[in-house]
Amino acid sequence: MALKSFVLIIAILAVVTSISHASDPSPLQDFCVAVNDTMTTVFVNGKVCKDPKVVTADDFFKSGLNVAENTSNNVGSAVTAVNVNNLLGLNTLGISLARIDFAPYGLNPPHTHPRGTEVLTVLEGTLYVGFVLSNPGPNMKNKLFTKILHPGDVFVFPIGLIHFQFNVGKTKAVAFAGLSSQNPGVITIANAVFGSDPPINNDVLAKAFQVDKKVVNYLQSQFWWDNN
Repeated sequence: MALKSFVLIIAILAVVTSISHASDPSPLQDFCVAVNDTMTTVFVNGKVCKDPKVVTADDFFKSGLNVAENTSNNVGSAVTAVNVNNLLGLNTLGISLARIDFAPYGLNPPHTHPRGTEVLTVLEGTLYVGFVLSNPGPNMKNKLFTKILHPGDVFVFPIGLIHFQFNVGKTKAVAFAGLSSQNPGVITIANAVFGSDPPINNDVLAKAFQVDKKVVNYLQSQFWWDNN
């Protein structure tokens, strides 16, 4: 009797485990071009899809990444993103792209991509790049990994980790980044913390950063430039 009960328990656990891990590892069709007309479309795991019969090559095409963006802003950089919002054919394909232009000593400030790993390559100039690990062990600090990149060099920023790119040269720099999501998202740390709407309570930030409230008030009063 005990053996039968044991076998039954194992069988139930096997079924429950298989259900809990069930998922679609990839899109179930060749493509799903996004469209805004919900009355004549089908929803899958991205945006709603255009009828394949009316899809054209232009749905998979975008030009303009050869054009440098204006970097005369507070951080000295500009990001030109190519994702599902401006290249509809990326829908469900799990990738996106960005061009990053840097003025001399320009910075792409510390930020995270909550839904994508980033792989970056330098085309022009010299960049100091890095990312910080999460969850340090007892009596440890978050470890920083950094590298100086030259044209042709490649560096990877794991998904969700805070990272940055800084132009350490006296001339402009250009880099391209690939991301493992059609819409990876971006959270620029300073903007999110000190430029949120409405502002985060200054008691919270003063205690979190262990500074006087006057410092928090000053930082919250600044204009936090969005380079995306």
